[in-house]
Amino acid sequence: MSNEDLGPTGAICRDLPSAYLPHAATGLLHLPRFVAKIRKDLKGELPASYQRNFCRGFDRFLCLHLGVDPEAVVGIVKEAGDDDAELDRRLLELFPADVRAAKWNRELVQKGMSEMGREALQQAKEKMGAGDREDLISFADMIDFDEGRIS
Repeated sequence: MSNEDLGPTGAICRDLPSAYLPHAATGLLHLPRFVAKIRKDLKGELPASYQRNFCRGFDRFLCLHLGVDPEAVVGIVKEAGDDDAELDRRLLELFPADVRAAKWNRELVQKGMSEMGREALQQAKEKMGAGDREDLISFADMIDFDEGRIS
């Protein structure tokens, strides 16, 4: 299996981290994934299928939670390059002192569980040929399913 395959949503990047992976310096879920997508975008390697939600979707929700502009995070990743220690230092300067990781992490894992969210989740599952899957209960699950971490 290559790092990028085609699926029902377009190109699939199998080398991106799961939204369930916490950021080591903050404990925030999805942040390592956002950083990885930024790095791919800066190299011109982020497929169009990911561009539609880049700095939107979970990326934007995370930044709204933190009170920062997604483009500020993009700028920090660009400036820090591949130096993870410098990246973490700059992100910690940008983010509020209390990132309220538990609050954000709970919100992230529950996206798709409200009444309206369940309807949207079901539509997404049907589009991906998984309409009968009862184990996919959140949008983070759908990301992991799409990228092959849930079979």
